[in-house]
Amino acid sequence: MLRSVLAGSALFAVSGVARADEPSADPPADPAPSPAPARAEPIEPPRPAQRPQAAPSDALARIIDRPHTVAELEAGIIALPNAPISPGQRGGDTPFVGEILGRGDATIQTGIHVLYRWNRHWCVGAGAIFAPSPTSDKEYGGLSSLPRTHSRSYLFMGAEGRYVPIHYKYFEAWVGVSSGAVIVADRFTTDAGDEVPTILGTRDVTIRTEGFALGLQAGGTYYFSENWLGGANIRGYHWMLPEERQCSSIGDCATLSGSVQVFELGLTIGYRLPL
Repeated sequence: MLRSVLAGSALFAVSGVARADEPSADPPADPAPSPAPARAEPIEPPRPAQRPQAAPSDALARIIDRPHTVAELEAGIIALPNAPISPGQRGGDTPFVGEILGRGDATIQTGIHVLYRWNRHWCVGAGAIFAPSPTSDKEYGGLSSLPRTHSRSYLFMGAEGRYVPIHYKYFEAWVGVSSGAVIVADRFTTDAGDEVPTILGTRDVTIRTEGFALGLQAGGTYYFSENWLGGANIRGYHWMLPEERQCSSIGDCATLSGSVQVFELGLTIGYRLPL
């Protein structure tokens, strides 16, 4: 019986191998078709990243909202409507324009302002303004046989504050106050006589008058770039000088005293330094 079982198992194994070696009746399935090669697209070189163009108002906000300092150079005209340097010289003397006032004095002036601005609306600073080419009177007083010249120059040094309420694109407008010390220098020069060593004396006498100045100002600023700006301003001052005029030993006296009204018109160019 055991032999019969073993013989049957062997026959079954042989028949199974034989069936596995026989080819299948079904035809072999076709292999899956290969996908068509993708068409090569032209490769473009990478483009440099472009910064979005900010609107003018956004560009100005980026500039003025950051604390910064500004140094401004100024050139303009100073006018004293009711204060001629002498009876013989009225109206002032300015380049390219000449006399601009019928009764008072006017001349060119230059100066510098240094401002600190901590936000878009407020800034404070200091400045100095002086007249490098004062008006002169070549027929001033004295004896008819003694030719003399008189000139008067101005110097202001003080502090200022500005409030900037208007911002439009790259332009802004401001108003402010200014106060400080003012010095008026009257210089009298004798144009006759022989030259002598300075140890023996000089031909000119300068009389200085010191006082206080308080004024209002307004102006506008245009930003050419993040660092460079230009503008224009107008100021009106009230000078408070001593009532008593000082005089020299030969009778030359200061030509200004008491209350004096002054107007200034200037053009500025500035450089901005972010902090």
